[in-house]
Amino acid sequence: MSQTALDNLTELAREARDKAGQQLAGERRSAEQIVAQLESLQRYRREYAGQLNTAMREGIDPAAMHNYQRFLASLDDALERAHQALAEQRQRVERSQRHWQEEQRRLTSYDTLAERRATARRRAEQRREQRATDELVTQRWLRRDAAPSGY
Repeated sequence: MSQTALDNLTELAREARDKAGQQLAGERRSAEQIVAQLESLQRYRREYAGQLNTAMREGIDPAAMHNYQRFLASLDDALERAHQALAEQRQRVERSQRHWQEEQRRLTSYDTLAERRATARRRAEQRREQRATDELVTQRWLRRDAAPSGY
């Protein structure tokens, strides 16, 4: 594989990883919004149930009692749907997390391959330089030995 092809694959892997990261961030934000909605519903239900308890202590007519109970039942249904939505969103977050990790592993693999190639090129260059240096030293020795001595 040529260096250019490896560079292209690395860049594509980086883009895929970044896109997966953005998707993961979006899924996490959605989960946080659902949690906030769930907490609001829970708080509202507690407040409304508190109002019903107060009304019951002070005396409440059956029609008002029925309305309170119906509304609390609808809040309970909304809470159940919110819990289900949160469970589903958490599954999407987990899938997105796994996808991001896969893309990160792919990128790391390409980076490792590129680093190995760079290391191999450096070693080959060092060997060439060493051979050239050895050749120069050998030539100097041969010229020195071949030179007539002045004694």
